[in-house]
Amino acid sequence: MNFPAYIYGVAALGAFLTTLLALPFWRNWCLRSGLVDDPGHRKIHASPIPLAGGFAVMTGLALPVIVGAFVLSLNSSESHSLGLLQYGLGKRAVELVAIILGAIGMLLLGWVDDKHELSAKAKFAGQFLIALLVAAAGVRITLFVPNPVFSYAITVLWILTVTNAFNFIDNMNGLCVGVGGIAASCFALSAAAAGQYLVGILAFVAAGALLGFLPYNFPKATAFLGDAGSHLVGFLLAVLAILPHFYTPENQKTLAVLRPLLILAVPLADLVCVVILRWRLGQPFYVGDNNHFSHRLVRHGWSRVRTVLFIWFLAAVLGCLALL
Repeated sequence: MNFPAYIYGVAALGAFLTTLLALPFWRNWCLRSGLVDDPGHRKIHASPIPLAGGFAVMTGLALPVIVGAFVLSLNSSESHSLGLLQYGLGKRAVELVAIILGAIGMLLLGWVDDKHELSAKAKFAGQFLIALLVAAAGVRITLFVPNPVFSYAITVLWILTVTNAFNFIDNMNGLCVGVGGIAASCFALSAAAAGQYLVGILAFVAAGALLGFLPYNFPKATAFLGDAGSHLVGFLLAVLAILPHFYTPENQKTLAVLRPLLILAVPLADLVCVVILRWRLGQPFYVGDNNHFSHRLVRHGWSRVRTVLFIWFLAAVLGCLALL
C-alpha cells in the first residue's frame, strides 16, 4: 500500500502555520511577563526582545500532533492508508508521549534559565534527567551493541551533546532555527524515503514548526528563541536522529548510521571547536564567548546576514550529501 505523500505536506504546512499564528500571542505574553532579552554585553539589539520562539515552536509541534492523533482515533478502516499510521502510532505511542513530555521538559528548563540564569550544574542536571527519562521510554541508540547500559549511556550523551550544540549556535538571528529547520527537513525526507511514515510525519511537523518561526527571527528579529527555544530545537533534532532505523534488513548499509552526524555536522563541529578553544584558553566550556564559527566570519568582514546564509547553505549541502 503506497502512503500518500500529501500527508507529509499537510503535516509540515499545519505546523508552519500554527507556529506563525501562535508567535504574536506568545510575544505579547512574554512582554507582559517580562520574559525578554535585554540589551547588554555581546548583544547587538538596542531594545528588549521577547523570548517567545520556544513557546511558539512548541505550540506548532504539539497542536498538529494532538490533532493528528485525534483524527487517527476516528479512522476505523484498516485498508485506508491512515491505517498504516494507526499501526505505527500504536506501536510507538509510549515513545511519542515521552518525546512530547521531553520537549516540554526542555522548554521549561530553558524558560527557568531565561528567567533566573541557572548554574551550569543545575542546567546540566535537568538536561540529564530529561534525556534519561526519554531513553527509559525506549528512544535509544543501539549501534549494533546489544548492551542496555551502553545503549542508555550513548543515548543520554547524544541528547546532551546535540541539545547544547544548538544552544551554542543560537548566537545570530535565524542561525539556530534555520539550521534546525534544514536538519529536520533532511531527517523527514530520509524517513519518508525509507517508508518510515510516522517518523517522517513527526520530522515534517518539526521542520514546519521551526521554519514557521523564521520570519520573526530573520533577518531582523522581533522575537528570540531564548534558552527555552534553543533547548527545544536541540532536543528535537537529537530525537529525530534516533527515531529512524538507518540500518534495516532491507537496507544493510552499515555506514548509513553515520547519516545523522553528517546532517548535524555544522552545530556539532562548532560545539567541538569552541569547547577545545575554551579549554586551551583555560576558560570554562559553558561560558559564552565570540569564538563561534559565525563570529569568526563576521570578524573577517562578513555581514551577519551573509554569515547566516552561508552557514545555512553549508548545512543544506551536508544534509543533501547525507541523503545521497
